[in-house]
Amino acid sequence: MEFIFNTFLSFYSMESLKFLLGFCILAYLIGSIPTGYIIVKLKTGKDIRQVGSGSTGATNVKRVLGKKWFFIVMLLDAFKGALPVMISKYFLSAGMLLDPYGIYAVACAIFVIVGHSKPLFLNFKGGKSVASGVGTILALSPLAGLLIALIWSVVTYISRYVSLGSIVALVLSPFIMYFLNAPAAYVIYCLIAALYIVYLHRENIKRLIDGNENKVR
Repeated sequence: MEFIFNTFLSFYSMESLKFLLGFCILAYLIGSIPTGYIIVKLKTGKDIRQVGSGSTGATNVKRVLGKKWFFIVMLLDAFKGALPVMISKYFLSAGMLLDPYGIYAVACAIFVIVGHSKPLFLNFKGGKSVASGVGTILALSPLAGLLIALIWSVVTYISRYVSLGSIVALVLSPFIMYFLNAPAAYVIYCLIAALYIVYLHRENIKRLIDGNENKVR
């Protein structure tokens, strides 16, 4: 145990841990930018939290603004998820940080999805972090992210349930990372993200079981 601790400290000094804290704060603030809320407010004057499921995510935006804005918000949220991870990986590639275990990127990924679901700017009431979560995975491993997006698309198209597609895709994400030989930290992150996003979908799961979940078309 002492060897592991000393090895950890050899890569992550107090100075680098300060950088890590800064990255986490930045990731949370980026995640907290309520893209769906802002777009609906600008275009209609409505508070999306008072519409449909009350979520600020793309699915609820579709109820107000239609399919085009569903895809726009989804892409913006995915970019929002990817951005903090890409920033941390840039610092790593530039040789400004040592991060052999991928802890910086994973910490950013965790904080950005928490920021999306519990945004500082909307009294901690946001979306369900699916698009932002997929964005983080795309930034960690583009191939894994593309496979997860494909699974989401296929399951959603066949079942006509966005929530089911989201749950299935994220639950499979740690297995996809594992079989792609991704770093252990990435696999663990996908497991944590999957559990968190399934938890955020607990009401959707109840409606799916009862047969009352809204279909996408």
